[in-house]
Amino acid sequence: MKNTSYYTERNNKNIIKIRTILKDLPEFCYDFFTGVENTTSTLTRLNYAYDLRVFFDYLFNETNVFQGKNIYTLEAYELANVKTAHIERYISYLSSYEDLEGKIRTNTERGKARKLATVRAFFKYFYKRDVIPADVSTKVSMPKLHDKSIIHLEGDEVSKLLNNVESGYGLTGHAVGFHKKTKKRDIALLTLLLGTGLRVSECVGLNLTDIDFKINGLKITRKGGNQVVLYFSDEVKVALVDYISQRIENPLLKDEPALFCSLQNKRITPRAVEKLVKKYASIVTPLKHITPHKLRSTYGTALYKETGDIYIVADVLGHRDVNTTKKHYAAISDDIRKSAASKVRLRD
Repeated sequence: MKNTSYYTERNNKNIIKIRTILKDLPEFCYDFFTGVENTTSTLTRLNYAYDLRVFFDYLFNETNVFQGKNIYTLEAYELANVKTAHIERYISYLSSYEDLEGKIRTNTERGKARKLATVRAFFKYFYKRDVIPADVSTKVSMPKLHDKSIIHLEGDEVSKLLNNVESGYGLTGHAVGFHKKTKKRDIALLTLLLGTGLRVSECVGLNLTDIDFKINGLKITRKGGNQVVLYFSDEVKVALVDYISQRIENPLLKDEPALFCSLQNKRITPRAVEKLVKKYASIVTPLKHITPHKLRSTYGTALYKETGDIYIVADVLGHRDVNTTKKHYAAISDDIRKSAASKVRLRD
């Protein structure tokens, strides 16, 4: 797999997971996944699969819609038996339910909205192909989503975080032992996240050959598969050069293309990066739940405050729709407006 790109390998794993889940769903679900294959990512389809498994478990075990039916022989036209009320009750059911493994699962308004979006896509597909006479899912209102405040690190917290990564201050005795081996990697990784706003998937997908220090640029693969060059500062360059100098001395990593590797000498995983960020950030700011995405928000916030240009922020963060950026960073506009108000002088 070492000659296979991170994204190809990830997509292959997602496809295998989808096929496994489909074995527990009605056979006509295969038609839906085939139909949306060219317009969705493997991750989107995997989430569809997870959501539909919950939906059909609800229909078969919490309603009488398919009473006496076998899930494996269910026909697509029988979806017409699902009414608007069933889907509305499903959304309520998602507040707290027991999954197939007996674990209690809960969903916030955003989790419910995503699962309803899956049901809508599913019913829309079969309605457009005249398999069912109506698409009742469109009559179910989306849960109201309340705006979330942007959680990010302040300037002094960023400095403290990087200083702690360098010193190992506050780590437990067990963690200190690992810190000696991973310090330069961790500094480079967190400096890169904080200095570019990379998504965690973009970060772990980087190879050594994706870096060009002549232009201080990274070739990254965005959501959707588009490749772009993202630029970084000299501060980020110093951290990367320091880490890479150490990395290339490890003979066990000679054939590993990944930029950031684990102590097992394999490409680091998104989950490992999440744990790494939590380990250091919880020391600096224990009351904030800092994740790699919050480091992305930290960069986006700083960039917006520095430039005041929402379009630059959207482009650098890789948002396809600038409205997505506005929604997340509009609150910062107050600071910019206040600053602008003091720049206009009425009298000399």
